[in-house]
Amino acid sequence: MSRRALTTIRRWAAALVMGTVLVGCGTTGQEADGEGEDAGTTDIRVKPITAARKITDTRGVTVATDRPPRRIVCLVALCDDMLAELGVTPVATNSTLLAHPEFLGERKAARIPAVPGGFLSPETEAILSHRPDLVIGLEDTHGKLAPALKGATVFWPVQPGDWRESVAYLRDLAALTGRTGRGEAAEAVFRRKLARAESARTELTSLIIFGSDENFGVATPGDDVTAGLFPKLSRYPWRSRGVQGSYSMEEILAREVDVLFVETLSFGGPADGGDARLSRKLAKNPLWSRIPAVRNGRVHEVDPEVWAKGRGTRSLGIVLDEATAKLK
Repeated sequence: MSRRALTTIRRWAAALVMGTVLVGCGTTGQEADGEGEDAGTTDIRVKPITAARKITDTRGVTVATDRPPRRIVCLVALCDDMLAELGVTPVATNSTLLAHPEFLGERKAARIPAVPGGFLSPETEAILSHRPDLVIGLEDTHGKLAPALKGATVFWPVQPGDWRESVAYLRDLAALTGRTGRGEAAEAVFRRKLARAESARTELTSLIIFGSDENFGVATPGDDVTAGLFPKLSRYPWRSRGVQGSYSMEEILAREVDVLFVETLSFGGPADGGDARLSRKLAKNPLWSRIPAVRNGRVHEVDPEVWAKGRGTRSLGIVLDEATAKLK
């Protein structure tokens, strides 16, 4: 599989942001502060959230509902993450994030109807069959559904580029649903966790790679919300080149990576029943064993549902917990 194809798969399967991060104009006052990724200690203060029937989000999209939405369909895992933080269960979803034990767990998550068509092509009729008063999807993937949903429900296209935008989306959804206290509490927990992780920043060099076969990609700040946290936690000398993942094994070896985090993107599992882990597949490359993280047993397979797809405050909080523990 080519790197370009792999990047496309990650964009679809992991629902991650690609390309340049656009800075929208916030208007409701719900947006987060704007410090840079490599700035000083994260501000743990949380501004009050005011309930609203109309918001304009961090990307300049205006969303209005006649009353607090209660029947919400999630087409992107960020939606499930935000609803979990606000104590709301979606009426349908196409994500498996809620099965994670830090969310609802497998038994409760299994009760939530799945949207037919998967992430790429969710079926409009199936969405509307749940009588939603709000549908949340990824802008660059689900924006095409807007005309079909217009007049039947409210569609909110989201596209977070970094953790601050994820926080801003949470605040806006808290305002729309009227669950302002829960939104403030969730933001406070995340900000405190990020500040603690930042205060324990290490000089070890870390790296997040993703893939489903030997053609891996590198997660970079600006392209990947999770990767955007890592300059706060460790040395993370990986920057976007306009095409997500465009680093070679030779370049990784030259950076002497101390700790490696691996996201294996699974598409039904190996037909031969073998080990599908990306780290095992990359072991076939003779350069792999020369990376310090590999030599020293510091390669960690992580849950892609949380690390690659979640992108909300609860998912990012789990990432912080797991990453800081492995970076010690």
